[in-house]
Amino acid sequence: MPNHEDISPKDEKDFIVAPSPAEDVVAKPPRARVSDAPLPEDESAGEKLERKRDYLEGFLAKKPEGVAPGEPGGELHQAVIDALKDIYDPEIPVNIYDLGLIYNVEVAEDADVTVTMTLTTPHCPVAESMPNDIEMRVLGLPGVRDAEVVVTWDPPWDPSKMSDEARLELGML
Repeated sequence: MPNHEDISPKDEKDFIVAPSPAEDVVAKPPRARVSDAPLPEDESAGEKLERKRDYLEGFLAKKPEGVAPGEPGGELHQAVIDALKDIYDPEIPVNIYDLGLIYNVEVAEDADVTVTMTLTTPHCPVAESMPNDIEMRVLGLPGVRDAEVVVTWDPPWDPSKMSDEARLELGML
């Protein structure tokens, strides 16, 4: 074991001293400010609004890149969801998708579609006909090879499954 006298003060440090705040170690980059952004000189308020609207519409219309047609965000998957949004519960003026009756939409590689859904209650008057209507609607979509509707009661449906649009339509927001 080394003698205390053999260890220099430099070797005894087990920490690094941070630089003083007064020391300018690295210059901070300037902060970006909205007022520094270049603005078109001849642009009116109306033109600026139209430019922003065009940007927003383009952003919202943009489709995901490299998504298979059957995967969420793909064309076929979205076509199935759009078809489900055209089917309304006969007792409630809201489509079954926004009502939260659709639990899952799966599109297999061979374009077989499985829709897992529930109903508001097991005693729903359309309990026998609605799954068949959904199956026929999905089968009618271009690119769908086969369709199956699976009705489940677990978890049971409750109003918390509704979309904000459905709640607004029903005056629950």
